[in-house]
Amino acid sequence: MAASDKSVDDSLYPIAVLIDELKNEDVQLRLNSIKKLSTIALALGEERTRSELIPFLTETIYDEDEVLLALADQLGNFTSLVGGPEYAMYLLPPLESLATVEETVVRDKAVESLRTVAAEHSALDLEIHVVPTLQRLVSGDWFTSRTSACGLFSVCYPRVTQPVKAELRANFRKLCQDETPMVRRAAANKLGEFAKVVETEYLKSDLIPNFVQLAQDDQDSVRLLAVEACVSIAQLLPQDDVEHLVLPTLRQCASDSSWRVRYMVAEKFVDLQKAVGPEITRVDLVPAFQYLLKDAEAEVRAAVATKVKDFCANLDKANQMQIILSSILPYVRDLVSDPNPHVKSALASVIMGLSPMLGAYQTVEQLLPLFLIQLKDECPEVRLNIISNLDCVNDVIGIQQLSQSLLPAIVELAEDSKWRVRLAIIEYMPALAGQLGQEFFDQKLRGLCMGWLNDHVYAIREAATLNMKKLVEQFGAPWAEQAIIPMILVMSRNKNYLHRMTCLFCLNVLAEVCGTEITTKLLLPTVLLLAADPVANVRFNVAKTLQKISPFLEASVIDAQVKPTLDKLNADADVDVKHFAAQAIAGIAAEMELNVFRTAVPPCMGFKLEAALASKLVVEPPPNSAASAEPGVLLELNANIEKNDNNVDAGGEQPQPQQQLKSVSEC
Repeated sequence: MAASDKSVDDSLYPIAVLIDELKNEDVQLRLNSIKKLSTIALALGEERTRSELIPFLTETIYDEDEVLLALADQLGNFTSLVGGPEYAMYLLPPLESLATVEETVVRDKAVESLRTVAAEHSALDLEIHVVPTLQRLVSGDWFTSRTSACGLFSVCYPRVTQPVKAELRANFRKLCQDETPMVRRAAANKLGEFAKVVETEYLKSDLIPNFVQLAQDDQDSVRLLAVEACVSIAQLLPQDDVEHLVLPTLRQCASDSSWRVRYMVAEKFVDLQKAVGPEITRVDLVPAFQYLLKDAEAEVRAAVATKVKDFCANLDKANQMQIILSSILPYVRDLVSDPNPHVKSALASVIMGLSPMLGAYQTVEQLLPLFLIQLKDECPEVRLNIISNLDCVNDVIGIQQLSQSLLPAIVELAEDSKWRVRLAIIEYMPALAGQLGQEFFDQKLRGLCMGWLNDHVYAIREAATLNMKKLVEQFGAPWAEQAIIPMILVMSRNKNYLHRMTCLFCLNVLAEVCGTEITTKLLLPTVLLLAADPVANVRFNVAKTLQKISPFLEASVIDAQVKPTLDKLNADADVDVKHFAAQAIAGIAAEMELNVFRTAVPPCMGFKLEAALASKLVVEPPPNSAASAEPGVLLELNANIEKNDNNVDAGGEQPQPQQQLKSVSEC
């Protein structure tokens, strides 16, 4: 009997711990307990989870918001823990309670979990359990429950009977007419989602009137959400119905008294264009687009300016050029000289994209003057956006006609007082160099690139170093040998140690693209010279540089020049220099050992043990160069590999990685 009581006590222990922690004053303990709900449910079993745990959670939903948020999240994945979809209705009461709390994020998470759980119900259970839950939320006294209800209609509607569907449409209409703006806002937000599951006849008879009413709401926060629903509804209706049922409301929103509503129309304009089709776009949306381009609010003009390229690209191809030239470009010209810099910057980010649509002649005649104005704009973001999109124009007319105007703009951006502007132009320099050509670059831009290496901001110097590598990839190693490497090597004699370190950083990346000959002949001597630098930071960067460029040096050069220098640095008085020197010695030795392995072992066998050997070398680097490895060691290694291959060929088990690693260590 005592043993039986003890067994019962043990089975009750998990729920006892949960209850105890949920009542603890420490919020973190309560939160941790909630996050362990799935473990507790597994320990209790499905029946006790339904009969004890879920009721307990339902009764104790009065806690900190972060605890309730975690609970709402957990319950969405609880269906399997209560016994599967046939018992999913047990999760509805706690989630219904969570859907009525004051904190918005908790309600949203509860609605998300309710949608998940509702989808797991059978059609019959949905009508018996979920629909009543939805109706209780719709008729709740507090606006919180009614806002949560809006998110459940689209999940329930497709799977219920016709009478219930009629009730749901009536309930949604009720929420659209609710006296509380927050509820109407929630209904407007979910209107488009609900419209996608409603039959077309009821969409016209029930939801379109709701849409029109919400679009005329006295709260602009409701009206702007109706614009989003407009896109969804327009996609669902035939063109004739769109013209009669949706367009009047859309025109009204485009000229709304609130700039926030007009801003939302501008944001969704391309989506609306795709939804209504080319004919309605030509007749109705082009005038609306023009209206927004000359809006009184700068935020609206900036939003619609970013849509110029996409709007024009989606015009009917037969009339595209005519509409752009006659209806869009006159308004774009005004925006080029807009008093607001954000508007000009937004336009500059997309205007180049019109070039492929207009072709070479119209680009030269119509767009080129606008580009030239923007390249001289006082706002650096405008100039930068034009330069960053030059590839569009280059593909159509080339940028030779812009080159003389480009140069002053690039110079001004390169010397801008804001380091982020300088950083942005550096990132575009390789692409510019490729478009302008090597001769123009050497004459006009090479000096700028070298100047960035001496910038007082580290991020600029770092970006300039990577820029050098990309330029060498663009123009080739012979160009680097003649044009930039001599200028970089001069920096090694600069009195400022930061410039000497920048020189090392450049040599690091140039070795990757210049090849063995140039690295050995030009780069390595400068690195070795800096090993005697009086500043410890330079000396330990020499050690790091030698390790990075060693893969591009021959073994004889490493033995004759690199190793003696690293040995000297390894005996340096500075602890950091010694550390990085030792690290470089070990890394170079490991790389050479791996190279000998690859050379000595046949490729078909070598891949099997290379990973194991590499991991061993990282942990236990060889004391000496592998170039002097005994032949017997390699023979034994080959023998071990052949033995493993024979085991596999004979049908035996393939050695495990541990066994392979052991055979390597035995070598």
